[in-house]
Amino acid sequence: MKSLVDALLADLAAKSQRFEIRPETIYFGGGTPTLLNQSALSRLLDGICAQLDLSELAEWSTEANPMTFDQKKATLLHSHGINRVSLGVQSWQPDLLTTLGRDHSPEQALDSYHLLSDTGFSVVNLDLMFSLPGQSLETWEEDLLTTLDLKSQHISAYNLTYEEDTPFFEQLGKGNFREDVDDNADHFYLADRLLTAAGLQHYEISNYAQPGCESLHNQAYWAGKDYLGLGPSAVSTIGTQRWQNVPDTARYTAEGAIAVNEETLSEADLHNERVALMLRTSQGIHLGTLTATSQKRAQDLQSEGVLEFADDHCRLTARHRAMVDPIAAELFI
Repeated sequence: MKSLVDALLADLAAKSQRFEIRPETIYFGGGTPTLLNQSALSRLLDGICAQLDLSELAEWSTEANPMTFDQKKATLLHSHGINRVSLGVQSWQPDLLTTLGRDHSPEQALDSYHLLSDTGFSVVNLDLMFSLPGQSLETWEEDLLTTLDLKSQHISAYNLTYEEDTPFFEQLGKGNFREDVDDNADHFYLADRLLTAAGLQHYEISNYAQPGCESLHNQAYWAGKDYLGLGPSAVSTIGTQRWQNVPDTARYTAEGAIAVNEETLSEADLHNERVALMLRTSQGIHLGTLTATSQKRAQDLQSEGVLEFADDHCRLTARHRAMVDPIAAELFI
């Protein structure tokens, strides 16, 4: 772990020499930072605080899985300025946690949530997943109601996706699992109904928050702001330039943040990416972002009841939110 922390801090130092970094948000994720031991995590946090000007930092988030931290580690995170934690609960059903390959129990997830809340983090987000193999609408409703009982400031509800080169994708190919678009939509709209009825704002397809508790980092990403990534396989985007760190952890640790997959984003790339991300939000896409051809298609989709226009933006109508990806593709150039 020491060598990985050394590599991360060296990566940060190199980028600090190349760019003026005064972050508004920081996100620890793409893995589980709380798996680092106390010493390694402390040295990483100390190094970040020493190298960066954090005077404009509004949000510092970290991902955490239940049982990967204790009170001492939670206090360490909080004392360094981390004010938002996203806890990977995924489900409150023991059998579904087993299906997902999760090591924690529902009781351990509950204990972890209370520990984080009692430590004083401004926002504790609870991550849930739906359309899992073996999950019924009834068990999904149980998970949602259990989560709402905790009165967390933020809830994320993600549809299981079958990515290539994963055990789930392999089982799907063998016919052991099935993917059903209608079933996905039923789970999605059940979550939308229950969570919004409880007073949470549905501000992005997968995200619900109490007013003022939305993720600032995610909002900046969806809006297309520049960002720098640290760590193996981390992606950075500055203007039209995008590059990725070498994905192999051993090589990253030994040789540093070698840039791979460098590309210059075209106007079409930037347009399509902005459409795909902003259409997921409750705000929608500013019409000025769209090309003339895309604006014409958006008007057609409005007449079909798929999109609605308000305040120079177009956004999905409520009954079409579950179909965001194929609808966004219709506005691509």
